[in-house]
Amino acid sequence: MTHDAPTSKGTIRILQLYPRDMNIYGDWGNVLVLKQRLAWHGYEAEVLEHNAGDAFQEDVDILIGGGGQDSGQVVIQEDLQANAARLRRLAEDGAPMLVICGLYQLFGKFFKTHDGMLIPGIGILDIETHGGSERLIGNVVANSEEFGEIHGYENHSGQTYLGPGVRPLATVTKGEGNNSSEDHEGARYRNIVASYLHGSLLPKNPAIADFLIREAAIRKYGSFEPGNLDDSLAELARKHAGARPR
Repeated sequence: MTHDAPTSKGTIRILQLYPRDMNIYGDWGNVLVLKQRLAWHGYEAEVLEHNAGDAFQEDVDILIGGGGQDSGQVVIQEDLQANAARLRRLAEDGAPMLVICGLYQLFGKFFKTHDGMLIPGIGILDIETHGGSERLIGNVVANSEEFGEIHGYENHSGQTYLGPGVRPLATVTKGEGNNSSEDHEGARYRNIVASYLHGSLLPKNPAIADFLIREAAIRKYGSFEPGNLDDSLAELARKHAGARPR
């Protein structure tokens, strides 16, 4: 597999939110995919981290966050609330974001755990999540008009319900998705992609990675010219992922 090595078209700054406490089930792989695809598209990538207690860096182009234990959500909630206005401002300004599982939940109104603890969210997404007794685990396939067939792996007990202010990311054809009573997976709002799919999401779904990169480049430089990418290996991985049992 070969790719062009074009002259740099600029630098895209990626901010990973709370990697110390919210980074399980391979979520770090999403950052690696963004770095590599940025290089193939001709951009340099600068990866920054924000953990609880750090000064927040607003001069960033893509924000990405993963899942964690309920205890991890408790650890970050004070810092997340302190930076809610900054994150909301970036979201409304069109900054592309990918939030998985735990941070997907906390970008909503609240997460009420199975034992009744209410962890407030930051309300960027019109969603609410209730901890359930059933754990939703396994491979997922979902159809998106925007991104095509989406593959991933879910592992969560939170049951998330969408309000009218967001739209589903995709419709589930294998697996559960947001909850066990509806057929929706994830949520979309402005340039935010929110999902329960770990595993990690972007290696199996380069269309979502390229959406984040395209929107970041347009927001920062006014345009995006894609590189000449060979995605034959990614397509082979997607074919195998789609054939795996639940």
